Amino acid sequence: MIAAGAAVAAQWAPAVAAVLPRAAALLGIPTRLASDGGVLLTFDDGPHPLGTPAVLAALDRHRAPAVFFVSGEQAERHPQLVREIAAAGHELALHGHRHQYRRQISRRLLAADLRRAVEAVSAAVDGPFRLHRPPYGVYTLSGLRLVRSVGLEPLLWSKWGLDWRRSATSSSIARRVTAGIRAGDILLLHDADHYSTPGSWRATAGALPEIFERIEAAGLVPASVRAQGPLALTG
Repeated sequence: MIAAGAAVAAQWAPAVAAVLPRAAALLGIPTRLASDGGVLLTFDDGPHPLGTPAVLAALDRHRAPAVFFVSGEQAERHPQLVREIAAAGHELALHGHRHQYRRQISRRLLAADLRRAVEAVSAAVDGPFRLHRPPYGVYTLSGLRLVRSVGLEPLLWSKWGLDWRRSATSSSIARRVTAGIRAGDILLLHDADHYSTPGSWRATAGALPEIFERIEAAGLVPASVRAQGPLALTG
């Protein structure tokens, strides 16, 4: 029983990386960029027929690049939006196919889910895709190994806006995601409400002008992950 318990604990150990930077560092999962003055905007859970265009418009107004971690099942429903993200010059990354914890439990289920995600996004735009972030930021040990074995790089975050919460407002999102912001931060936001509070994307899109103001006030700029070279942990 002790051995079985230890095996289960080891399997789920990477799950804490989303909230414990030291755990992420030990596992080699980047939560920051190696950058002297840039921060990376990332958006999960899309595409969304209303949220994604609103976020794209805000990014375009500020000429800001971003990474969109798209869900395979949503890419199947909205392939044109996937193409619009790519056409706007943003990086497309993988967020799995189904937005479920249980896909991480079984390597077989996770492999099938990842394959479907690649197929769904590739049906809209040509790959290859470089980055991966699991639903809820939760990796298992087998999941982390699988993602790396197929040539994907895991990427988490150092700042989040908690924009999926019912109580979130544009102002609260902007303040939270930029609190103590510094070079190399990776910001987690969402351009969709498929798996969160209905309409939450509105507060996120509304927060972006203030987020850009706060980034500029800190002497920083939105960065492109392509311009950063290899991803690197900086703490």
